[in-house]
Amino acid sequence: MPRIGIIGGREDWHTRVLRQAFEQRGYQVVWFPVTRLVARVGEQPAVSSGQNAADDLEAMLVRGIPRGSLEQVIFRMDVMHALQRMGILLVNSPTAIEKAVDKYYTSRLLEEEGLATPKTLVAERFADAMEAFEQLKDVVVKPLFGSLGNGIMRVSDADTAYRVFRALELSRNVFYLQQFIPHQNRDIRALVIGDRVVAAMYRVAGTWKTNLARGARAEPCELNRELAALCVRAARVVGAHYAGVDVLTDREGHHYVVEINSIPGWSGLQSTTPVDIAGAIAGFVENLLCLRR
Repeated sequence: MPRIGIIGGREDWHTRVLRQAFEQRGYQVVWFPVTRLVARVGEQPAVSSGQNAADDLEAMLVRGIPRGSLEQVIFRMDVMHALQRMGILLVNSPTAIEKAVDKYYTSRLLEEEGLATPKTLVAERFADAMEAFEQLKDVVVKPLFGSLGNGIMRVSDADTAYRVFRALELSRNVFYLQQFIPHQNRDIRALVIGDRVVAAMYRVAGTWKTNLARGARAEPCELNRELAALCVRAARVVGAHYAGVDVLTDREGHHYVVEINSIPGWSGLQSTTPVDIAGAIAGFVENLLCLRR
């Protein structure tokens, strides 16, 4: 029986529905806790987690890279690269994850591809951050690495900017500032699998933060052909097999790609669509494996 691995920090709802989807297709699914990874050089298995070896997997789905020390995170990504070099299909690839998790990297790639994204400044010096604020006037300050809306702040007052930026300077953070795009407290999350958007939703909130984890509600959304193509192009920018693409629409109807999530959740999205999202991911991975055989 062919084996599929799922690796992450914990076995959650996404892991369970993916397991069911792959088992229905005749695969044995093995759970790999990322914090229990063991890598060997000169003996076998080359990679294992707990009692499970990864060497003979056909594919590995990456469902989470938990926070850790710099060494821990680098080691985990090194293992992902090693698995890929061993011929195992990584979904998503470590390169795609590295591109998407770094907000500056993503923003730069979007601009190079000609996709609209908010004006952004990234710097290490307090003075450069203040200068950017004076130019942009209304900014969203984000951690360079992060998700679920954690650590994000909107700053539109000079005194507040001074205090926030000084605090970030003391903790030796990189300044990542994006121009605020008025969006009527609503954005779009589209889930791209391969070359198509399989489902999308509006995330509607009572504030400018539209993360479901922050209390926003999910509503069905049907994308037109142009917007769907934009989301597919955005996922291709980071080389993701599947991705969550976040889009803001301003008052004039212009669309801006804000972030690309290479380890997207879809529990909220699933509540708005009849599409079996886990089944769509499993089917896509199965097709990729067929092409490799």
